Amino acid sequence: MKRTLLSMFALAAMSATALAADIKPAIIYDLGGKFDKSFNESAFNGAEKFKEETGIEYREFEIQNDAQREQALRRFARDGNNPIVMAGFSWAAALEDVAADYPDINFAIIDMVVDKPNVRSVVYKEQEGSYLVGVMAAMASESGTVSFIGGMDIPLIRKFACGYKGGVMATKEDAKVLEAMTGDTPEAWNNPVKGGEITKSQIAQGSDVIYAAAGGTGIGVLQAAADEGKLGIGVDSNQNGLQPGHVLTSMLKRVDVAVYNAFKDAQEDKFTYGFNVLGLAENGVDYAMDENNAPLVSQDMRDAVEQAKSDIIEGKIVVHDYMSDEKCPY
Repeated sequence: MKRTLLSMFALAAMSATALAADIKPAIIYDLGGKFDKSFNESAFNGAEKFKEETGIEYREFEIQNDAQREQALRRFARDGNNPIVMAGFSWAAALEDVAADYPDINFAIIDMVVDKPNVRSVVYKEQEGSYLVGVMAAMASESGTVSFIGGMDIPLIRKFACGYKGGVMATKEDAKVLEAMTGDTPEAWNNPVKGGEITKSQIAQGSDVIYAAAGGTGIGVLQAAADEGKLGIGVDSNQNGLQPGHVLTSMLKRVDVAVYNAFKDAQEDKFTYGFNVLGLAENGVDYAMDENNAPLVSQDMRDAVEQAKSDIIEGKIVVHDYMSDEKCPY
């Protein structure tokens, strides 16, 4: 009996080892690097969570320019990495070609839809999380003027801005929302100096709460807001601790969830393809509360944001999706 049990345990261990050996996960970050304190870092955190839970190592790469995209993706696919996750919409063109050439590899792309049978496309309802931080911004503002700074001027970032404006205007009808984008090239994601300059310009126009959805550029926004004694709002990762006491909250875009799920589903042979949409109801977006911003957020503010969150999940509030028609009604 003892020998039989030992054999069963040995078989189970061998099966688990074989399963682990079959998966060779990889992640390729977007421009800005994995420690951008924002989008890429959230993706990195999801990969790290998977590694800590399973003991399975993953491969990673930080591109330095757009020309490296297809080369890096092909190398990982050729080496048998599976699944391969790409962080960012800019991977779409390279993935279109590579996915077709490697039909047995599972791919996942975040923030873009690539219609291939072996691709999972993960998109978010950024407008819902942005609406929540807009509610909080309107309540925290003393001047009645708040603002938004985006990175690259694309519809995806306009989606953040529109949702934010919706939350502000629903909370304070006479509020003013200033908007600016950092640029129209990928360099807009990694220009903290320019982010700081735009922030100071908006503060000069009366803004006292500034929401940044600009990747690494947002670090400069939060720094400038803190230097001027105003409030910033972070994005993607929890950035409350970057300028403690000066970051009202952060709009959490759970890129880590998308990466973790892709790795975990592949490990368990449950990888699915097609659209994967993550909003408030799916825990894909949210707002951040911790010891760094707790003194800035009153109970009334928390109650208002939680009510808005509940109403969005229940369908009582429908936040406009800029991507649907590229117009913002607020």
